[in-house]
Amino acid sequence: MRPPRQRRAAWRSRRNTKLIAFFNKLRSEAGGAALAASAAPQRLTRHSSGMGEFLRRIKDQEGLRVLDLGPTSSKNITFFTAQGNSIHNEDLLLESTLPAYVVRTPEGGRAIDQERFWEENLKLQPDSVDAVLCWDIPDYLEESLVKPFVERLHSITRPGGVLLAYFHTRDAGPEAPYYRYHVGTADSVDLQRGPNFRLQRVFNNRHIENLFKDFASIKFFLSRDHIREVLVIR
Repeated sequence: MRPPRQRRAAWRSRRNTKLIAFFNKLRSEAGGAALAASAAPQRLTRHSSGMGEFLRRIKDQEGLRVLDLGPTSSKNITFFTAQGNSIHNEDLLLESTLPAYVVRTPEGGRAIDQERFWEENLKLQPDSVDAVLCWDIPDYLEESLVKPFVERLHSITRPGGVLLAYFHTRDAGPEAPYYRYHVGTADSVDLQRGPNFRLQRVFNNRHIENLFKDFASIKFFLSRDHIREVLVIR
């Protein structure tokens, strides 16, 4: 049996070893948390006159149905439900990339099964939506889906309903990143990098007007970046 002094020294040695291991674990966990935080997508904030007008159009109204066509955003859900409105979300762009909707053409090419896609997406009743956050979906959507998409929006939006859309300018370039949009303040939006969807096309003003020709009115907002904001009234 070791003398008391040696037993105390051995006990202190084991205690110090455990303490060192404990603090090393804390440092490791803190470093991992910091690394995860640094790897998380950073949000940018941009001024949006279109968003300001969109929100003014529905201000002080309750019981509205808002359609958000981007990825699910807890911030958007909280924002609109806190005002006494409901929000319906469909990530239409992501849905359009699913292999289940891809068919082969007689020439051996690739196409979207239009009938199946529209049977399973945006299945809302006519005139059932009061406000639509379209974001920049038309810029990234498969070409064959763009016109039917806008026609479906026209059908499900009630007369007098409002729609906000963003369109890239040619200065944005083909590698313009795709963003998730979150409602910020009364006239701003937060941008968060999303999946690597490729910009499919750039609409000029005339193309945009033609796209929404069945709607009652359309208003363009100038911005300092490579985005045109469009407010459309059904």
